[in-house]
Amino acid sequence: MPEIIPSAWTWVVQSRAYHRLAPSCEPIHAISVLSFRCRGLQLTRSCLARFLVVKKKPNHLDRSYRAKWAAMADHAQVARQWLLLRILSARRHGVTVDDAATELNVNQKTIRRDLDTLQQVGFRLEETRAQHGRKSWHLAASADVPAIGFAVDEALALYMGWRLMEPLAGTPFAGAAESAFKKIRAAFGRPALDYLEQMAGRLYHTTLGSSNYRQRAELIDRLLLGIEDRKATHIVYRSARSTEPVTYEIHPYGLVFHRASLYLVAHSRDHEEVRHFKVDRIDEVEVSAFPFRAPVDFDLSQHLAGSFGVFHGDGDVQVVVKFAPEVARYVEESQWHASQKLQRVKDGSLTAEFRLSSTAEIKQWILSFGKYAEAIDPKELREELRAEVAALVGVYANGSVHSSRRKSSITSRKI
Repeated sequence: MPEIIPSAWTWVVQSRAYHRLAPSCEPIHAISVLSFRCRGLQLTRSCLARFLVVKKKPNHLDRSYRAKWAAMADHAQVARQWLLLRILSARRHGVTVDDAATELNVNQKTIRRDLDTLQQVGFRLEETRAQHGRKSWHLAASADVPAIGFAVDEALALYMGWRLMEPLAGTPFAGAAESAFKKIRAAFGRPALDYLEQMAGRLYHTTLGSSNYRQRAELIDRLLLGIEDRKATHIVYRSARSTEPVTYEIHPYGLVFHRASLYLVAHSRDHEEVRHFKVDRIDEVEVSAFPFRAPVDFDLSQHLAGSFGVFHGDGDVQVVVKFAPEVARYVEESQWHASQKLQRVKDGSLTAEFRLSSTAEIKQWILSFGKYAEAIDPKELREELRAEVAALVGVYANGSVHSSRRKSSITSRKI
């Protein structure tokens, strides 16, 4: 086994973006570096791919030597040992092998091997025996690991943010957030962890209508690659109206997270305009090798400034809506659009004004309030709502659908 320098060995991460992050490095060495020193740890950039282990000066190593080191490296092992070090540093009274194995979701033999490895490279680990013969391990004070620096309430806030990302479960976003929170947990002692776990059970958010991306991690990762590297991309898309999927050539600009769903904003070569594609309806993604030039002045927030959600229009419409007193306070409690102007009337009602590029989405929003909302301007929107309400009355006036359901229900009961 090659000699390890305890005072400074370095984990080097190979990244697909190595040519931008470190032009002077060879591709095999790459890029995001996690420096591991005897008296502490320093994360200089997030880990983006498979870890390679090299000495501090990798340029002096020949290819066969680097290959042997690379074969020894394992991403999961490095990440686990990092978390184990944080746990050993944070727990004043130490942590047992059994508790560490449970927390890191591995067996006890793996934890013992990790402890041996950390000792071999120079970390001072001490084993103590508590009551009833329970053995625990902790990191000696002289080899202290710098604290992450989060207070418990800060960690709780981050935990809530992580939980709010549940609709993105399975995507690179949620995976990175979960990994970050594991590191935060590892930095706390047992009392803080007990408090955090107690409060976590008292925080809950609903996911009604949220998308499920657990089976789309690779697809979303390819979209991010096209966005990051600005490469022309082909997608197979199945719109809500089409019966068959269609292949489009696009220039992906970015992603929008709206009402627990992801939308891709891209320039469509087929339509010669910027279009929005719901990620749920994308079946396949293929990133080409051909780069594209995005407009210098394109900004996602400005692009969607006039939208009442994600529908982009080319108009400039002043929308005025009157809300009954029963829902006035509910409307006041939220920021519905950056341009909104709310004004209370003496009778308790509320007048809301919006400046939008399209009325497509706000029409459905107004309808959701039923009889408690009335569109005042523009007249075209008012007429569209009148027609929609008339059609809705027709549906409820015709009892054939409900009657047939009732008859089928009665028949099933008899059977």
